[in-house]
Amino acid sequence: MDRNEDALRRLLSAAAVRERAHEMLDLALAGEIEGWRVDLGRLEAAADLTAAVTRENYPDLVIPLHARARHFVAGEPALPAGGDPAARARSAFDLVIVSVLLDAGAGPQWRYRDSVSGRTFARSEGLAVASQRLFEAGAFSADPAAPARVDGAALAALDEAVLAAGFQVCSANPLLGLEGRAALLRRLGSQVVARPDLFASADSPRPGGLYDILAERAGDGRLPAPAILELLLEALGPIWSGRLTLEGVALGDCWRHPALRRADSTDRLVPLHKLSQWLAYSLIEPLQASGLEVVDIDGLTGLAEYRNGGLFVDIGVLALADPADSDRAHQVSEPLIVAWRAMTVALLDRLAPLVRERLGVGEADFPLARMLEGGTWAAGRRLAAERRPGGGPPFNILSDGTVF
Repeated sequence: MDRNEDALRRLLSAAAVRERAHEMLDLALAGEIEGWRVDLGRLEAAADLTAAVTRENYPDLVIPLHARARHFVAGEPALPAGGDPAARARSAFDLVIVSVLLDAGAGPQWRYRDSVSGRTFARSEGLAVASQRLFEAGAFSADPAAPARVDGAALAALDEAVLAAGFQVCSANPLLGLEGRAALLRRLGSQVVARPDLFASADSPRPGGLYDILAERAGDGRLPAPAILELLLEALGPIWSGRLTLEGVALGDCWRHPALRRADSTDRLVPLHKLSQWLAYSLIEPLQASGLEVVDIDGLTGLAEYRNGGLFVDIGVLALADPADSDRAHQVSEPLIVAWRAMTVALLDRLAPLVRERLGVGEADFPLARMLEGGTWAAGRRLAAERRPGGGPPFNILSDGTVF
């Protein structure tokens, strides 16, 4: 591997996300990031709100990790019965991987009515429950006798109409990025079939086959959380359409910003890996349930998404230099949005010790994954609901259903 390729591959890590996010924030504090002003004094207010919301949501401060499982709010998903922990883990991986990849912004109009619980859900919860019901019905399985699984071949042939029906999409109930979501799942299916070394070491090709790779890589039954992300970025990199690929390395959720300079091929590149890190967090509990110990959870970073990022904008830590930028639509690739997302990651690191201090908890008991859950995601949603009809993000983001 040559020097440039090695530098590019280092971008496929949580450490690179954290390093360049903090660099972006430092540059902004020095007035060198066009379009943004930063007021760190407002972090105190963000910490006050986050701590208050956390105590409301979890009065006993027994806070689970921020994970997709929190959004299966219509009951526990149906997984295979029996005493084989690995089989249950593969099935849980199947569901979580597909559900997280479908978890981009739904838009303010979309709703999902769950016939099982009789409840109606929107946004992330709605997407979670809809994907859960599709999974339980066998929509992603190649074996009618085993519905609670996801097969690569079935995903590769997925009809957009199946997804539309499962998500109850119609002219009166539009879902942002439906076509992009369906195409993403088809690319996932193709990648699963193409890489049996990663997805079929103990079963036929399925996303849940990644469980077996992680179990093999867990030394003495212990697996560092950043290793989950690194496998996901290796395994899923090719499924992201239209993203940067340099020297044969698929970089995923990685974008250009003119302020971050390097003397190699990573010049101006800003890795964020939001969906992949959200997925890494979401796979921790199935790994733990199978008997593995996941360590170094704070080796992952906060998530560069619009609830966390919206918290910092709405409370005044981040402010647009030109307020008119809030009125126009933005591509996710724009430097303004790339900087916002990167600074969100760095600000979450700065916020965490302030929130821990207010709650009287230590870092070991309150990793970032608990603050996100407690926490910043809910606080960002609350502020959005107070400030904007429908509770959307602070900017109009043009999404293809695969970033936010």
